[in-house]
Amino acid sequence: MMKQTDLMRRAIALSEQSVRNGGGPFGAVVARNGEIIAEASNRVTIDHDPTAHAEVNAIRKAARELDTFDLSGCDIYTSCEPCPMCLGAIYWAHLNRIYYANDRKDAARIGFDDDFIYKEIALKPADRHKQMSILLPDEARKAFELWEQNAEKTEY
Repeated sequence: MMKQTDLMRRAIALSEQSVRNGGGPFGAVVARNGEIIAEASNRVTIDHDPTAHAEVNAIRKAARELDTFDLSGCDIYTSCEPCPMCLGAIYWAHLNRIYYANDRKDAARIGFDDDFIYKEIALKPADRHKQMSILLPDEARKAFELWEQNAEKTEY
């Protein structure tokens, strides 16, 4: 069983290794009861995938390792405060607790400024920088009705 500080040091080591390998300066570890379930680093530029953040990559690996989409009972250790996308993924994965080292202000100082996304989320859709429009809601509602009526669905 590893201590919390050891798990964070591993996330930090992954962030440093990521920079040396051409990735972004971020690392993450998903652990349960002090045991590492999965670890990952940022691979946005390596994989040409804007969603390949360390936290998302670690969550995906942990879910595969545990064969579940519900990571309740696990914690995440990340070298930096999660961006809005990663924070959403952490909530959807039902991780218990988030530990981080650098904060979003530290990230902004080196060019990773997520604050504008946090501000956008708080706005009404009509006031956001990215235009949003509702299109074909009546047609799309059928999938929601099917979901509601499905007695064998797996809720998440």
